[in-house]
Amino acid sequence: MVNEQYLTVNHRIKEHFVFSVGYSFSQIICCLFICLNLVACSSRGKPAPVVNVYGSAPLKDRVKHSINGSEYTVKAGETLYSIAWRANSDVRQLVKLNELSPPYNIYPGQKLFLVSKNKEKTTKASNSKHSSKKLIKSSNQTSGKPDKKTLASTKKQAYGENVSKKKIIRNDLPKARFSQKISYWQWPVKGKIISGFSFKTQGNKGLDIAGRRGTKIRAAASGKVVYAGSALRGYGKLVIIKHNDDYLSAYAHNDTILVKEQQHIKAGDIVAKMGDTDAQRVMLHFEVRFRGKSVDPLKYLPNK
Repeated sequence: MVNEQYLTVNHRIKEHFVFSVGYSFSQIICCLFICLNLVACSSRGKPAPVVNVYGSAPLKDRVKHSINGSEYTVKAGETLYSIAWRANSDVRQLVKLNELSPPYNIYPGQKLFLVSKNKEKTTKASNSKHSSKKLIKSSNQTSGKPDKKTLASTKKQAYGENVSKKKIIRNDLPKARFSQKISYWQWPVKGKIISGFSFKTQGNKGLDIAGRRGTKIRAAASGKVVYAGSALRGYGKLVIIKHNDDYLSAYAHNDTILVKEQQHIKAGDIVAKMGDTDAQRVMLHFEVRFRGKSVDPLKYLPNK
């Protein structure tokens, strides 16, 4: 009887020991699994993308579709204005560089110059000219005596016929360009500004305004539609309006575009409906460009 009780107690002790060991072993496996996951997360090759508090695309993606090269090949659906927009350039500059004639039509596969071909040559020539002047000046100083020929030529330039030539050169210089001001700007839509303008290179180049899908987007000023489409990646369905030779405005991420290219519109006319094309939330991205450069729209829009 005693032996049977002893065997029963011993059997129960063994079962408890096996259960305890098994339970501890499972805990160890779980701990090891968690530790391995933590090590894997900590050894990521790239850091997590930086996004703003509103969940928009990473900051680096805001400018990755811009054009920075010296040449560009036209793609289907693009216009001269859309290319100038991506290149942060003025349309007039592209027309001049590529010697385009009205109506300035471009075609897919066509190569456009974005920077002057003679820019580097001009810089090198000016540098060499500047260095040669330094050499002449230093040689005159080391000789200790003024060169009579140099004095004679200087007098001719000051009082002779060369004076008239200087006047002609001055007349050929480009005149100062005056801003063509717009008399009236209005808000394209009512809503909360969720991201303002930034002067940083990879910052927001306009205003992001929240709203509901289908909200009417209105022209901020009178002008002509120079682009209406979705060929500019990162902007979704986009409308660009030319107000005059200096100012353009853009309306991005639309759900529906309600205007056509070359259409003349007035301030307040409906141009699109709000959406989230190429965006992570429903909003309007609104930009203003002055001579091809991004400017803060709040400087032009009336106070709310």
